[in-house]
Parts: sequence; structure tokens; C-alpha cells
Amino acid sequence: MQKVLITAGASGIGREMVHAFSAAGAKVAVIDIDAPLLASLRVAHPQVIAETCDLGDRAQIEKVVPRVVAALHGLDVLVNNAGIAGATSLVENYDPDTWDQVMRVNLSGTFNVTRLAIPHLKKSHAASIINMSSAAGRLGYPQRSAYAVSKWGIVGFTKTLSMELGPAGIRVNAILPGPVAGPRMARVLEARATASGRSLDEERASALVNQSLKTFTEPREIAALALFLASDAAKTISGQALSIDGDMHRSV
Repeated sequence: MQKVLITAGASGIGREMVHAFSAAGAKVAVIDIDAPLLASLRVAHPQVIAETCDLGDRAQIEKVVPRVVAALHGLDVLVNNAGIAGATSLVENYDPDTWDQVMRVNLSGTFNVTRLAIPHLKKSHAASIINMSSAAGRLGYPQRSAYAVSKWGIVGFTKTLSMELGPAGIRVNAILPGPVAGPRMARVLEARATASGRSLDEERASALVNQSLKTFTEPREIAALALFLASDAAKTISGQALSIDGDMHRSV
């Protein structure tokens, strides 16, 4: 039975990963800042270990991660899914405090969870780390500089970890989703339609114009990729940044 820790697993892509790993028979722990969503997760998956944790707060991470790993009785898979978008702003106008917050959660949070997890992963016979980056981590994203920079950083962190941890048999990969279907994307398209006066179908087509495949990625498809990367079928895949974005050519 795999023992899996997923950050920001109470909603969205993270929650789909909880479903996927649980369905595959894994023992799963989730840490997330949103207590109400964690409560609903416990109802849907009573067997999941769920604890509240602010991934931007190192002190909280240092308390919670060892506790959930102890509850799992070890660790085989770490999924660093936590991340925030930050502001939509030109660099010259970007609020430095918001910039710091994005880096604190997206980069430092990932670093702090990972460094605490590594000693436990080294005890596993088939350990894997999966870091969530973004298409913005290979294409850039105008007016979302902090987000794009943090997601490029995740790719660099992934490659460095794969080189450091490979001798210990630990595989490390990054997943880079493009636009993801779901409530958040629906809200974005509705807001764009209201602002532009165009229909939802027109806004959807516009959002997909830079993709070869004219469809949004489903959260369950990202979860399936994570499940594969953590499996024996991917035992020689490491240090990779895997895009799942319908073949995006540019971010906007």
C-alpha cells in the first residue's frame, strides 16, 4: 500500500488526486489551509488523514508534516500541489508584498514540505515526488509575473532534486497543466464574456486559440498522470517536466 502526502488536496486538482490515489488503494494524507473543504473531504473519504496547514508558514509546516507522516507510518509519494496565483499586474506595478506571498507559498512552501519529507522517502523502496508546475512555467505569463516565476522555479527545483535524490532511488517529476476545466475556469470565461459582450462559446474558443487540441484539461486527467508517475510503470522516469495542456504554443 502506497503512503501518499498531497498538499492542497481539499479541492480542485488536489482533490482529484486524493480520489485517484485512494481508489488505487493508497493511504492518503492531505494538508490544506481551507478547514471547511477539509471537513467535506473527510466526509467523502473518512480514511484520509486531513490536517489544516498554511503552506506559506514554515512553523506550521514543521509541525504538521512530521505529524501526518507519522500517522501514515511512512511515506512513499509526495505531491506538492499547493500554489496561489497572485495578482494580475504589470511588473512595474506589482505589489511587493503580493510577490513575496506567492514565493512564500509556491516556492518556499514546496521546499519546506520536501526537505521534511526526504528522510522518510529515503526509507521507501519506491519513492516519488511530484511537483505541480504550470504551462506558465515554460511559456511565461504576461501580467502574472510572480506566478510564472514561481512555476519556472518549481521546474528547476524538480530537476535539481532528481539529480540529488536519484542515487537514493527517489524519482522526481513536475506536471505542467494548461487551462483546467472546472468552476474556476467557468467563472473566468463568464467574467470575460461579461466584459467583452461576447458569448461564452466565443470566449471559450478564444481561450483555446493557442492550443493544438481545442479542449481544456480535466482535473481527473492530471490526477491520472500523477498516479502513473508514482507507479512502477514510471520507474525510470525522473527529472522530467511533463506538459498536459493540449499542446499550448503560448500562454495568452
